[in-house]
Amino acid sequence: MSPNGSYLFRLRPYDRLKTAIRVLALLSSHLSESKYENCDENLTPTIPALSATDTPWSPRETISQLVGIASPWIDLSSPDPVVYDISRQVLELEISYAAFSGLGNVVVPGPKLQYGSSHGQGIAQYAYAIQEALTLSNYTQILIHLPMMYYPDQDGEHVQGSLSPFARPEYIEEGSRGKHDFLATWDAWHIIRSICNYNVRLFVGKNRFMYPLISLSLLSLTAQTFLPNRDGCPVLTKDHQSLIHRYMRLRTPPWILLCDVGPIPGLDNPETEFAQPDGFIDKRPGGDPKLLPTPAEASYNEHRTSKPAVNNKGPVPHLLYIRNLQQKSTPLTILEQFGAGYEDRLQGPLQPLSDNLESMTYEVFEKDPVKYDLYEAAIRRALADWTAAGKTVSSPSGNIVVAVVGAGRGPLVSRALRASEDAGVKIELWAVEKNPNAFILLQRHNELEWNNQVHLVQCDMRSWTGPSHPPPHPDNYSHPLYRHQHPASSLTTDHHTHQQKSHYRIDILISELLGSFADNELSPECLDGMIPLLNPTHGISIPTSYTSYLTPVAAPRLHGDIASRTANDPTAPNTPYVVMLHRFDYLSTSPPLADTHPSTPLDPIVQEAWSFSHAPSMIRNSTCGSNKHNMRSVRLAFPTPHRGCLHGLAGYFSAVLYADIELSTHPLTMKDKSPDMMSWFPIYFPLKTPMYIPDKSFLSVTLRRCTDNRKVWYEWMVESFLEPAAFSSSTSSSSAHRSVSTISGGEMRDSRGSGTGKGKDKSVRLGVSELGSSKGSGCVM
Repeated sequence: MSPNGSYLFRLRPYDRLKTAIRVLALLSSHLSESKYENCDENLTPTIPALSATDTPWSPRETISQLVGIASPWIDLSSPDPVVYDISRQVLELEISYAAFSGLGNVVVPGPKLQYGSSHGQGIAQYAYAIQEALTLSNYTQILIHLPMMYYPDQDGEHVQGSLSPFARPEYIEEGSRGKHDFLATWDAWHIIRSICNYNVRLFVGKNRFMYPLISLSLLSLTAQTFLPNRDGCPVLTKDHQSLIHRYMRLRTPPWILLCDVGPIPGLDNPETEFAQPDGFIDKRPGGDPKLLPTPAEASYNEHRTSKPAVNNKGPVPHLLYIRNLQQKSTPLTILEQFGAGYEDRLQGPLQPLSDNLESMTYEVFEKDPVKYDLYEAAIRRALADWTAAGKTVSSPSGNIVVAVVGAGRGPLVSRALRASEDAGVKIELWAVEKNPNAFILLQRHNELEWNNQVHLVQCDMRSWTGPSHPPPHPDNYSHPLYRHQHPASSLTTDHHTHQQKSHYRIDILISELLGSFADNELSPECLDGMIPLLNPTHGISIPTSYTSYLTPVAAPRLHGDIASRTANDPTAPNTPYVVMLHRFDYLSTSPPLADTHPSTPLDPIVQEAWSFSHAPSMIRNSTCGSNKHNMRSVRLAFPTPHRGCLHGLAGYFSAVLYADIELSTHPLTMKDKSPDMMSWFPIYFPLKTPMYIPDKSFLSVTLRRCTDNRKVWYEWMVESFLEPAAFSSSTSSSSAHRSVSTISGGEMRDSRGSGTGKGKDKSVRLGVSELGSSKGSGCVM
């Protein structure tokens, strides 16, 4: 079944039997002759091209409804070079014909992992055969059919006509089988996709582990997967149901292929009958897809399929059960609905200081009610606390001076006015915006919605000298005086009233300059020029402070996307992207609790990188024009108890708006502090080359925030270490806290007390990533 419930047909077994018999006869003849004739026994016979008797299907209109199944009797991982080469020839013949016919998807049986005492030795040659098959077509997708867990008896020797038993004994190492490895399937898939360079047309046909991470396209369920309930109907266990529900929430849900569950009534000849979008079989003679249903038939079908399938005792009970399970899927969350279409979609960083944003960009940000509700609550609380404490104000009028800098289209201005009204506190409100296009809209809002209560200033906030008395007249909003006030001036002249203006401080400063990593859109640099304008005694900045966080992740889809961009954009692997992470996996996780169900995802270890704080006491003490005080550097240690592949670093942030009112994108605190907030997706720092991470290891992550006083950029690097002593079976939850590493005595140490330098517990360095640097695409100041 596809995600919309339609049927998928596969090739019948008899289509392959004739080919298998012919290939087996050719192989047997070749092996027999090589024993008695003086010839190279590893010379492989050439498999003749397919004939009309090998496959009954050909290009036609229904081809898009077919999923091809490559011959299950081939063995692409055989240690015998003759068996391997014959298998490869058969696969290439089938893929070539599938591409010619317009077949979009072909399922290829996965590699056999166990030959005698040898485990996984043939995966590389299997991957090479798949890589060559991908070059035979520009459109056909290959799905590697892998079991959820590997068992030696699943290796396919029981398949009729299998070539595996024909592997010669001299190529098979005798001995006992190794210990069962429950991640062997993942290892095989990782090697295949790596050798194939993360090809976008390569997918997994079946896999359970690391469910969102893999490029899953098809999930096959056999009759043995189901259990009978008390009524004798086939059902799945709770774990299987949960797994399918999680798959169905992916941006592109996988197809579900039911195997060996009995025939579908009426589907005697797939050449004359075809599937309908509602999942039922078309019974019209000839099955001509050009014949559309009558209005009465369409109405009947819609009425018939709109009712949920609750009775699984029909002629296709397994199919009815899966359809019923799909209809019971949990509705998408608000964030998932908002992010539909943005999953794993790389977005370049904004340049808010050098570029003027378009209205559509502002509109996307303004769709988030959660963020603005929190801002309004923070403003209301700050006004109430100011009044309750009897603090002095900066304005000659006696009202609290509130300034919204980077006002955009004005959502925070509206929220500030509403908070003032709710708190019963009068304010003097200023709005500063450099974008001349957005400033026009602010003027219109001030006239039509805000009753001219807001004093508007068009300039870069860093050059604004602060509120003034008397305030600017509306007729002077477009005058250069209000577009670019000179920072050294404390007295200016209003060109409408010809009065001298005196400047005073801001009591409450409001900004929404935060990026996905908090400081990546230059919030610290922007607010550097504003903090000196705050009331030196009681001034409040909203937000007050913000903190950035990091965690290592596996994101193969993102790596493949970035790799495909590199040819046209050399800066692609060095660019921190904003992305709604979807098919990814956390590599550093906390140990499970004693009562944790095995299917429950483990909490990621997300560590603090650095913080910025904005208050009157934080006025920078630096030479004029220097931005060195905004540089940051951190080195963090992340335990990785289980193997995986590191593709990059995911970045998050949290911000204290005022008092205990906070917002967060941190995966462990977002639900409590700002649930359903959708203004920010995580930031992603990619690695140029993926790093394989073995079991019981740890990562040392170095991240720097750099500046040359013209722009700001990041540099990042990852080192991997194997440290058995630090990851014994007694690993405790203490590993989950922030472990900022320091350099001491020539060695790196972290808060766990383990070193990578001298001593008997010296760690083994496994690898170092290339240095990533976004200097070429840094944020211009």
